[in-house]
Amino acid sequence: MADGGDSTVYEVVNGSFIGADQGPPPRPLDAIDRDILRILQTDGRASIRSVAERVHVSRANAYARINRLIDDGVIRGFSARVNHERAGHGASAYITLKIVQNSWRTVREQLQALPGAAHIALVSGDFDVLLLVHTPDNRTLRELVLTKLQSIPEVLSTRTLLVFEETDLDPDHTS
Repeated sequence: MADGGDSTVYEVVNGSFIGADQGPPPRPLDAIDRDILRILQTDGRASIRSVAERVHVSRANAYARINRLIDDGVIRGFSARVNHERAGHGASAYITLKIVQNSWRTVREQLQALPGAAHIALVSGDFDVLLLVHTPDNRTLRELVLTKLQSIPEVLSTRTLLVFEETDLDPDHTS
């Protein structure tokens, strides 16, 4: 057993930490780490040199910090922000699902395989899962809901909320 320092006990199993959050305790982020994250959220293609200059550290320090943020799971990856309509996916919807109790892992695997699935969240409230999908058109969306989603045995009910317009928030406006 290893003590996480915050009175939470973590157990190492097969070289991995097992605990309340299923990982090692998070390291605190300092102001430089937060600045690096803000820069990379705005421009994931920013060079190490550019990041280092903007946060006033050496390139080696910036490189080490970014690698630590990746290793710690703070940075999960780098991606492009896509205009789905211009990419041929003119229909988007949030779909709420009620599922059989304790079937989250099974349902999640099936939802991940759906064409156009962009985001899946286990939530609390009147429904269990919130799914964001992007499809070429409403006909494809209808088929996805009626034939693919509703054929999953653990899905008890669905509700589809069409997205009329969406706006990605600038990372500087989210904290």
